[in-house]
Amino acid sequence: MLNETKNLSVGDAQAQVLRHVSPGESEEIQLEQALGRVLAEVVRANRDQPPFDVSAMDGFAVRSADLVAGGAVLTVVEDIRAGDMPGKTVQSGQCARIMTGAPLPPGADAVIRVEDTQALTDDCVEITVPVKAGNDIRVRGENMRNGDVVLEAGTEITPGVIGVLATVKRARLQVYRRPRVAILSTGDELEALVAPFDASKIPESNSYALMAQLQALGIEPVRLGIARDKPDELARFLKQGLDYDVLLVSGGTSVGVHDHVRPTLADLGVTMHFWRVEMRPGHPVAFGTRGKSLVFCLPGNPVSSMVCFEQFVVPAVRRMMGHPNLFRRSVAARLTHPVKHRPGRAEFIRVTLAQDAAGGLLATSTGSQSSGDLTSMARADGLLVVSEGSDGLAGGDMAQVQLLDGSAFQGGSGLVEEKS
Repeated sequence: MLNETKNLSVGDAQAQVLRHVSPGESEEIQLEQALGRVLAEVVRANRDQPPFDVSAMDGFAVRSADLVAGGAVLTVVEDIRAGDMPGKTVQSGQCARIMTGAPLPPGADAVIRVEDTQALTDDCVEITVPVKAGNDIRVRGENMRNGDVVLEAGTEITPGVIGVLATVKRARLQVYRRPRVAILSTGDELEALVAPFDASKIPESNSYALMAQLQALGIEPVRLGIARDKPDELARFLKQGLDYDVLLVSGGTSVGVHDHVRPTLADLGVTMHFWRVEMRPGHPVAFGTRGKSLVFCLPGNPVSSMVCFEQFVVPAVRRMMGHPNLFRRSVAARLTHPVKHRPGRAEFIRVTLAQDAAGGLLATSTGSQSSGDLTSMARADGLLVVSEGSDGLAGGDMAQVQLLDGSAFQGGSGLVEEKS
């Protein structure tokens, strides 16, 4: 069904996509497989941690009252290592040699670092500084209390989170399922990667670039191949792709007589929600749904395809994966040169970033901004955003740059506000 709205702003198109997306179902996985996933459950502590008062340093467990005057000679009554339980109570004039993480013995209320002591004999030590009760002690439950929420649903699982999950002994956990994504390239002019060389053809690179963009998000997509510009063949490929959660179609969505993608999708029951967005590169992008399946029709020009992926596919699949931060992180950078711009469409300019003498960021164009020049995308650190109402930027102006480092995300799109 061709129920599409034309010529949306980038921000409005992003909102339109996200209205049709929600986090996916959850699945149970092993802790060893969890890095990069998103928790779909609340995780609580299963004990106090630490389980008792422990030493934060290698040193001596002492009674602070013995050191009010600023120093004393104390008798060492036992050695306590991490994993040991104390066997004696520290009395006046006594102390216990203690290692980091070892439990504090009864009677002691402070720890003196070994650097602030001088051994006189094996069982006699001189303390050279005063100490207050509680010094260098990690108290019971300081890190977590039994039953406390330690991780909320929606938490991205980083190495630190893995450590917390192991601490509360979660060998298995519920995470949001990663979406199943298919990629289809279209066009009679395309030459497959393994096909014989043909100088009259265009090497098919879009599906590989899109594959890599998805892999950077933790998704292993399926490449369906190349559909030629024949409605029957195209319908067969598209029908296969609609069995997936997300279908990315590269090419064939413009207005040429051989651009059959959108009408064929309509025949297959896909509702197209928009076609064409006020952006450069990437104007002829389209988005539709059939049931819970999302369909992104991306331009055939390789840079346009990748830029549209960043603006629309990234936030959609990250929401499906349960992530709270959907958009690439943007940073402020100072232009090293002027940027010409004709008002009417938001523009995404490929730039490199460098630090200036004051520690700020400098943005410099990668060169050609042709939508067919993939080398400019390969060199880019980010996409400099020029708003659709801008009539250009001067050298030295500050601008927002969406990072392309594959790991930095934020809650909002960071786009300059655009007209409705």
